[in-house]
Amino acid sequence: MPQGGISGVTDAIEINGRAYRRPIRPTVVVCVDGFDPAYFDHGIRSGTLPTLARFQRSGFSAFAAAVVPTTTNPNNTSIVTGVPPKVHGINGNFYLDRQTGAEVMIVDAALLRCETILGVMSRAGVRTVAVTAKDKLRKLLGHRMAGICFSAERADRCSIEEHGIDRVERLVGRGVPDQYSPDLSLFVLDAGVRLLERERPDLMYLSLSDLVQHTYAPEDSVAVEFHRQVDERINRLQAMGATVGVVADHGMNDKATPSGEPNVVYLEDEMTARFGAGTARVICPIADPFVRHHGALGSFVRVYARGTRSISALRAFLRHTREVVEVLDADAACAAYDLPRDLEADLVVLSGRSAVLGARREDHDLRGLVGHRLRSHGGLAERTVPFLLSHPLNDTYAAIAAAGALRNYDIFAFALNGVV
Repeated sequence: MPQGGISGVTDAIEINGRAYRRPIRPTVVVCVDGFDPAYFDHGIRSGTLPTLARFQRSGFSAFAAAVVPTTTNPNNTSIVTGVPPKVHGINGNFYLDRQTGAEVMIVDAALLRCETILGVMSRAGVRTVAVTAKDKLRKLLGHRMAGICFSAERADRCSIEEHGIDRVERLVGRGVPDQYSPDLSLFVLDAGVRLLERERPDLMYLSLSDLVQHTYAPEDSVAVEFHRQVDERINRLQAMGATVGVVADHGMNDKATPSGEPNVVYLEDEMTARFGAGTARVICPIADPFVRHHGALGSFVRVYARGTRSISALRAFLRHTREVVEVLDADAACAAYDLPRDLEADLVVLSGRSAVLGARREDHDLRGLVGHRLRSHGGLAERTVPFLLSHPLNDTYAAIAAAGALRNYDIFAFALNGVV
C-alpha cells in the first residue's frame, strides 16, 4: 500500500505513516466478525446476500489477508489503525505479562502504541462514530476519539460524558440484546442506520460479534438468516448515500472430529507428560470474556519455557505433536506475522484447519459447546477474509488491488482514498 501522500489529493490526513482523505461522502466500514469466505460464497450462490452481490458486480470485491493470530483484538485494532501489530502493539485478546507472571485480558487501550484512524479523524473535525458489539473493544476503538463510541453489550449504560450519546435503546427502538444472541450484531447495525439518519456522521465503524459463525455452519438456516439480515442493513446504509466497506477480522472453521467432539490438543498437558510438570506455560490469545461458544480454544497459542528445559527441545517436541502445523521461535514469528518482538513468547504454535490448541484440559470449560460442533479460528486457515466496497475503485487503487497482497487493514484507505 502506498505510504505518505495521496496523488492528486491535497486534503489528506497522515495517520501512522499512511495518508487518508477526509470523507467526500458518509463512509461506513463494517467488520463482520468471523465472516469466513464460506459464508460469503454460500450467500452469493443462494441469493441471500443481494447487497454484497451488487457490490461484487458494480463496486469492488476481493479477498484479503487478516492479521495472525486471527483473533478479534489484533485484527480490529489493525483495521482502525491501518497498520499491523508490530506497530500498534496489540497481539492478542489475552497475553502473559512476563514481569508479573499474570495472565491479562486486553479490555482497554493501555498497550496501544499508535493513533487510530477514528481518533485522528475525529480530532481533525471529521464527525466520527464507532459502535461495537462487545464492550471489550470499545476503549480500543475509541482511543483519543472525539465523537460517539459505545457497545451494544452495554448500550443501556451510555452517557454523553463517556460515550458521546445516551438513550441508545430509545434510538434503536429496543432493549439491549443478550450477549450470546445474533441480535447483538444486528443491534450494532441498527444503531448505525439510525445514527446515519439522525446525526449524519462523516465516518463510522461498525464491528459485529462472531457468535453465529462460532455456532452455525454456512449452510445452516440460522447462519443464512443472520447474514441475510446483515446484508439488508448494509443495503440501508448505502441507500442513504454512504460509501460502505465490508471486511472481516478473521474467518472460521469446523474444529470437531467426525463424531462431533472438539478436536483439541492440550499442549501444556502434552509437554508435562513428556518433560515433567512446570516445563512450559501455554497462553491462548483467543481467550476473551465471551468464551461460551469457543471455550478459549483456537488454532494459535504461545508457549513460554520454564525451568531448565531448552527452547530447542520444546520446539523439536512440538513439531511432532498431533495437529501442529507450525512452530516458530519469537524472531521467526515476528518476522512472519508482523508481531511486536518485545511482547512475543518463546515459541508460537499453530494447528491446522480442523483442530484447536489448548493449555491444560482443566483450563478450558467446554460445557457451552453442548449441542454444537466446535467452530473456531486463530490460525492460518482463518486468515483469508472478504473485502468489499460499495463503489468502484479509481485507477490508482484498482492498480494496487491488482498487484495483490491486500490486507484487511487496508479497508479504510480503500474506502476513503480509493472509491470513485
